[in-house]
Amino acid sequence: MEGAGAEGAGAERGLLVVGDVVTDVVARHRGPLAPATDTAAEIRTLPGGAGANAACWAAYSGLAYVRILARVGTDSAAWHQERLRRAGVRPHLVLDAEAPTGTVISLVDATAERTFLSDNGAALRLSPADWSPSLLDGITHLHLSGYLFFSDTSRATARLALRAARERGVTVSVDPASVGFISGLGVDRFLDAVAGADVLLPNADEACLLTGLPEPHDAAAKLSRYFPLVAVTLGADGALLASFGGVTARIPPVPARAADSTGAGDAFTGAFLAARLGGAGGSKGDEMAAAAGCRAGAHAVTVIGGRPPFRENTDPPGSG
Repeated sequence: MEGAGAEGAGAERGLLVVGDVVTDVVARHRGPLAPATDTAAEIRTLPGGAGANAACWAAYSGLAYVRILARVGTDSAAWHQERLRRAGVRPHLVLDAEAPTGTVISLVDATAERTFLSDNGAALRLSPADWSPSLLDGITHLHLSGYLFFSDTSRATARLALRAARERGVTVSVDPASVGFISGLGVDRFLDAVAGADVLLPNADEACLLTGLPEPHDAAAKLSRYFPLVAVTLGADGALLASFGGVTARIPPVPARAADSTGAGDAFTGAFLAARLGGAGGSKGDEMAAAAGCRAGAHAVTVIGGRPPFRENTDPPGSG
């Protein structure tokens, strides 16, 4: 396990992400997939994971102190640690000798829409034994990746972190992460597991699934009866903010020429949290934070993979 203390002025508004670090294999194919034969594609191996992506976008957006707790296999731990550090994130990675790092195959079509094939590997093996209350030292906000709630072990860890944060007066946000996984777990079980969070950050499909309502506007309003602040991302249509049972703002989209939509929601989350921790407060501050999130999401779709760009070499694990 590797960590870092809360030293430095940046720790005064620190963000802790508890989530997933995975290896992304992004395959961009211009034509339709051809069954039983070859489909030409541009394929890259990149660092990913919803939690790690959000952490990197928060650092990229100017937040000085960002830490992540995640579980990875020994197969690619050093590579992931290095990429997180280069992105300005302090990795606290638990090494798993029995399971490999999670892997996600992202199939990206000509419209930049993506379909995921997920092997969770070590990611959802994050256990209560991996948690320490000291991880909250110097932290003012905890963000939980929704993927953690889809296995018994990591769900227990996420709940433990949430309770510890509440006891310290640290605010908490949750990204629901996946319509498919929520459906498998059950809406009621998911909502029970994330009860107590201050901010919920679903996309439109997740918000509608969680409420049973067909329109994101109505779904956002309903969710805000249970969570003090709800920010629903609408893809190319911007975002909605809701609180106290009603929609309070609609954030306009930022035009972008999309190459890969992988990680756009994570970018919104990271920039949104960075803006709020940077001083954006109140309803107008939340609108400014959501606008920052939309700008980051628009930026994210122009790059390949789920992380913000940086200049250093990003060779895949095992390449040297």
